[in-house]
Amino acid sequence: MKLAFAGKGGVGKTSLTAWIADYLARRGKNVWMVDADTALSLGQASGLAAADLPVPLVLREDLVQERIGAGFMNLNPEVGDLPEQLAVDVPLGGPAPKGVTPGRKRLLVMGTVAGAGGGCACAANALLKALLHHVVLERDEWVLVDLEAGVEHLGRGTVASVDGLVVVSEPSLRGLQTAAEVGRLATEMGLPRQGLVLNRHDSGAEPPALPGLPRLLASVPVLPGLVARQFASASVLGLPESNALDALAHDVIRAFE
Repeated sequence: MKLAFAGKGGVGKTSLTAWIADYLARRGKNVWMVDADTALSLGQASGLAAADLPVPLVLREDLVQERIGAGFMNLNPEVGDLPEQLAVDVPLGGPAPKGVTPGRKRLLVMGTVAGAGGGCACAANALLKALLHHVVLERDEWVLVDLEAGVEHLGRGTVASVDGLVVVSEPSLRGLQTAAEVGRLATEMGLPRQGLVLNRHDSGAEPPALPGLPRLLASVPVLPGLVARQFASASVLGLPESNALDALAHDVIRAFE
């Protein structure tokens, strides 16, 4: 199954991606985690030290030149070998259930053209899109893609091929307006399979009926364990609330099965 996660910055989208990836791996699934967000924080949220993070693909000028070229660009590069070449393994955030052989979590850090600095942004963008297309369409494994707020950089063919879009928001009008815009855009690009997760939502109040806003799948309350840790560690795994987060992951996945 292939799931993409989107939402306004700071709403918990990356945390949700990390929770679901870890839930799957602890239950025997092999998971590709693709960090395609500007903040590039999925690795640290999943327990990797900053020094262990891979160089974002968009900064690999050697690969951009090799696969895309300069001047006359190859817009259909061979990228089938790149996931294994570029990925790093990510540790589990807790034990697997008794009798289950854990799966493997691997992280690909894409980066964004805006953060690439000099060089040919068109070439770097072409390589990013080709690799995302390959991972989503041609890998017969679990793939979780942590996106920016929009879905445009996936390309129509790629975004339409994911099994679901999880839109994350805080319980605020600004966050929900962004979520509704993401939902509208994804629908226009051919992805009607969407769901909303509200983070830090304790009141039980229903979100407003905004055009394009996906249906509510689940709510995540304020997590005291995360609040207590967040100044000392970037990891969101291994929290005291892990059982509740596993139940959340199960519910989100089940909604797209």
